[in-house]
Amino acid sequence: MPLRIGITLGDPAGIGPEIIRSALESGKLANDVDYKVIGQVGAAVAGTPSSDSARAAFAALEEAVSLANSGEIDAIVTGPIHKARMAEIGFEFPGQTEFFAARSGTTNYAMLLTGGAITVALVTTHVPLRKVPGLLNTSEIVRVGKLLDDFLRRRGKAVTRIAVAGLNPHAGESGKIGREEIEIIAPAVAELNQSLLTNASPARTHQSPSHFTGPHPPDTLFFHLANEKWDAALCMYHDQGLIPLKLHAFHSGVNVTLGLPFPRTSPDHGTAFDIAGKGIARSDSMIAAVNLAVELTQKNT
Repeated sequence: MPLRIGITLGDPAGIGPEIIRSALESGKLANDVDYKVIGQVGAAVAGTPSSDSARAAFAALEEAVSLANSGEIDAIVTGPIHKARMAEIGFEFPGQTEFFAARSGTTNYAMLLTGGAITVALVTTHVPLRKVPGLLNTSEIVRVGKLLDDFLRRRGKAVTRIAVAGLNPHAGESGKIGREEIEIIAPAVAELNQSLLTNASPARTHQSPSHFTGPHPPDTLFFHLANEKWDAALCMYHDQGLIPLKLHAFHSGVNVTLGLPFPRTSPDHGTAFDIAGKGIARSDSMIAAVNLAVELTQKNT
């Protein structure tokens, strides 16, 4: 039986329908996969979002997660939605990540983005920046770090190299600019390394253990990450990870929800209502999202 990948249209007034069509016609996707497009354009007008187009996006998400939970599709790739419009029609989640976690009964999940040489996982996501320090704790950093390590292993990394970002400028300057690095982040790095060493399989005992390093100053970390000193970075907040990722791989970034019982990916961009229907939207990120969903599904089987 071929792999079955569900692809939601997102908000049909955005660029979702056209980039999905372009991706499927690109010749850059695996041929031996059953791609199921989920959602209806209906009366939606490109570039003109409405409550009806938001409801169509919501319905597509519900259908996709129902199919995934019942085993009728193996993975989900989601087209972009407009969060403000979705909230207006009763979508009670900060984003699609939280929606899929709730609908699949998943509590241990995280957001990851990958493109080019940069892969980042986020400890905090869609929260105001002023709330980030209060939300950081050692156990949460450890939890997301383990999900990131597992993702890299699923992609073939037997020994992972993960840089952990500091929160403050210069990673706190030995406590002069902030103490989160000393009191919260450094203990998490130590716990992650001890946990990975303790849980190493017998087949890996002859290898150097996978390791986390840091906390590293964020202003230099991403230069070295882009030059492949590390395999990924564990970031403390949303823009800390997404700004370098989008600078490095603006057209090919992929959003991944870690921890779900099925792979879920999406292109790393929004609905782009301003260019919808004009035939200029690029499908690179959608192609990358579909191909990564196929890869993760193959490694799940």
